Amino acid sequence: MSPQHTHPGIVVGVDGSTSSMVAVEWAARDAEMRNVTLKVVHIVGPVVVASDEWSDIPAPGDYAQWREDQARQVIEQAYQLALAAGVPSRAPRVTTEVILQAPIVPTMVELSKQAEMVVVGCRGQSAVASALLGSVSSGVVHRAHCPVAVVHDEDPLMARSPQAPVVVGVDGSPTSQLATEIAFDEADRRGVGLIALHAWSDMGPVDFASMNWAPIEWRNIQDQEEEVLAERLCGYQDRYPDVAVHKIVVSDRPAPRLLEQAQTAQLVVVGSHGRGGFPGMLLGSVSRAVVNSARIPVIVARIPRCD
Repeated sequence: MSPQHTHPGIVVGVDGSTSSMVAVEWAARDAEMRNVTLKVVHIVGPVVVASDEWSDIPAPGDYAQWREDQARQVIEQAYQLALAAGVPSRAPRVTTEVILQAPIVPTMVELSKQAEMVVVGCRGQSAVASALLGSVSSGVVHRAHCPVAVVHDEDPLMARSPQAPVVVGVDGSPTSQLATEIAFDEADRRGVGLIALHAWSDMGPVDFASMNWAPIEWRNIQDQEEEVLAERLCGYQDRYPDVAVHKIVVSDRPAPRLLEQAQTAQLVVVGSHGRGGFPGMLLGSVSRAVVNSARIPVIVARIPRCD
């Protein structure tokens, strides 16, 4: 274990929870595929005093030492797990850091400024079992300066076939374009196919028994949207010729359809906010729904911010 100062490719946050340890395994494999450095980080937040009447009483020294010892154990366990999940010969490219007495979410957000991607578990130690997304993972997804992968622990990583496809939502927004690029790259490195889903209506499903029976206006719109999707994927298909792409165009809300495809996929990639969003929006309704409800890793494409 070595706290080197190598520029991190992927940063993964750990806290000892099952969710965060599954995130370490996923991050180690992704770093291996990308051939980048993996940085494993454990942040110990400030000691919170129960009430004002205890504010003048400092935390006992042995308690502070106990917290640091616990942190070292967590980071060592995560480090060994990262090596086991990746390739042990890459040990010099797996670095660790324990950060004491620091606010967790702001620190992770700061680390995201230098990373290609940040990886977090869906829930941490303090989250209840029924929580959809923990406060730390939610905060990082909303504020990070780079793409964020949220790894769920309900569905073990090995339960999905390594040949399962990658799914991406495509709507033409800037973050969707970044999501498409990430999805092609992930599918190419995994040697699997890509499902590109374009939902062109947010009004719910519009379904006809056959498109031949649909009003001519609807058929024209469907044809136009299929052309739009093909145009948005064309450049990426030229760059990644080995990725087989299955295009899906639907007149429906995107979140339910993405979650439907996620049931047989190994990874979903979405933009942080889509065509209905605005530049300052932290997280759109579609990405929020997919991150909360999918049971496989979800990458939320975030464009670096200026603040």
